[in-house]
Amino acid sequence: MAQLPDVESLQLLVLVGEHGSLTSAAAVAGISQPSASKRMSAFERRLGLTLLDRSRRGSALTPSGVVVCGWAQRVLDQMSVLVDGVAALRREHTPQLSLAASLTVAEHLLPVWLGDLRRIAPELHVGLQVVNSSRVCELVSREGVELGFVESPGGLHGLRSRVVASDRLILVVAPDHPWARRRRPVGAAELSATALISREPGSGTRETADRALVAAGFRPVTPLLELGSGTAVRSAVAAGAGPALLSELVVAPDLAAGVLTEVPTAEVDLGRTLRAVWRAGARPSGRAADLLLVAARRRRASGVPARGR
Repeated sequence: MAQLPDVESLQLLVLVGEHGSLTSAAAVAGISQPSASKRMSAFERRLGLTLLDRSRRGSALTPSGVVVCGWAQRVLDQMSVLVDGVAALRREHTPQLSLAASLTVAEHLLPVWLGDLRRIAPELHVGLQVVNSSRVCELVSREGVELGFVESPGGLHGLRSRVVASDRLILVVAPDHPWARRRRPVGAAELSATALISREPGSGTRETADRALVAAGFRPVTPLLELGSGTAVRSAVAAGAGPALLSELVVAPDLAAGVLTEVPTAEVDLGRTLRAVWRAGARPSGRAADLLLVAARRRRASGVPARGR
């Protein structure tokens, strides 16, 4: 059986046909002209054919070279099909984990959990959608996402859940806001009557704040601003637009840096739990179960036991 030609020689021959000379083909291939000439001479010896017509004006394909060039192009095309197909198969067999998470969990907890998980599963490919808590529940219930993470304190119809972290909402203002200097806590009545900068409806932070005030016997007034992320709310507060109730996880760096000031509150319970959720008819398995174990270990390390339902 004749020795098969190497791919580099096939590619170089096709480039000669496309660009009209060996010199141009060598430049496109990123090799020197002498190296290209040497490679083509060896290729011709292997085939027993003259593929290039060499003259003072340069090198061009001979009639045999034109025919072989056409065959070479078809071989290279099929090799591309092979390489692309193998890549597609590899993607299909790469372990997948589909997640959806609220902003607070996605920004402040999941990166650590996924870092831990990748130490035991470095090949893992994770698909993550970052949306508000109500949308997380929809994705898990209806669209096949394996595992979700929410801040919502409300009922989770058709879902099971497990507590993965604890958090609390903190009343924050800019350092030059009048409340920044007060020593008397803001009570439930005053807090409910204050137009706050708030997340949008469906956000776990918004739902936690509203439920806490209702539980204290008050209905919150219409927000001063409704913004689509904790980062946007935090920026508006820092700019002096008004007060807000935000996750301790979100504002801790700003409090430490003096960008925001915490205002004490009273008569209202702003603590909350962050939960993993999955469909009631399913049980987390594979890497989803591993991720829950990672979150549980981190939770135990913080001194707070996990709970599920």
